[in-house]
Amino acid sequence: MISFQRRLFTFSALVLLSGLVSAQSTKIEEGFEYRVLPVAQPVETKGKVEVIEFFWYGCPHCYDFEPDLSAWVKRQPKDVVFRRVPVAFREDFMPHNQLFYALQAMGKGDALNEKVMYAMHKENKRLLTESEIADWVASQGIDRNTFLATYRSFAVVSKSRAAKELADAYRIDGVPTVVMQGKYVTSPSIAGSKAKALLVMDYLEEKIRKDKYK
Repeated sequence: MISFQRRLFTFSALVLLSGLVSAQSTKIEEGFEYRVLPVAQPVETKGKVEVIEFFWYGCPHCYDFEPDLSAWVKRQPKDVVFRRVPVAFREDFMPHNQLFYALQAMGKGDALNEKVMYAMHKENKRLLTESEIADWVASQGIDRNTFLATYRSFAVVSKSRAAKELADAYRIDGVPTVVMQGKYVTSPSIAGSKAKALLVMDYLEEKIRKDKYK
């Protein structure tokens, strides 16, 4: 007679095996789960897997994708370089770009990016004016005047504009969008789901390594 513990172990092993087979058999094809840009963009770091997420603070899909993407980033090896680039599809969204780069310049980006999204999507804060943004940042324990000086700085304004130009160069027409190695494009909407998008990213990561980071 098979013991309960043995049956439980056998069942668990079968579930694990089924999951592995399912992941390995998942079909990933160019033109379906991801696309290739007609003109590849230069990567910032040679000999690495470059991953860029184009996002907008106000995008509900970006907010929904954030926990899964962050978890994916945390488990990546050292040859994967990840960065976020804010996208402003309209001129009145540019303050969000400036907010992102101001927080980054102050070393507060990692700590506050998710909180910005929470404020917008759960607390109904628009954060579209300098005053609204400065008030919210001050509520997070950051000196208002120091933040405003950073927010208005030439460096932050320049980076905000450069991000818009980069999004145009990558032909970003929706967010969240993930671009790998300057040419492979995927997203939850392209792949079909958040989980599938992460599988596609794993697939492209291995492909880039096999291609010697090209």
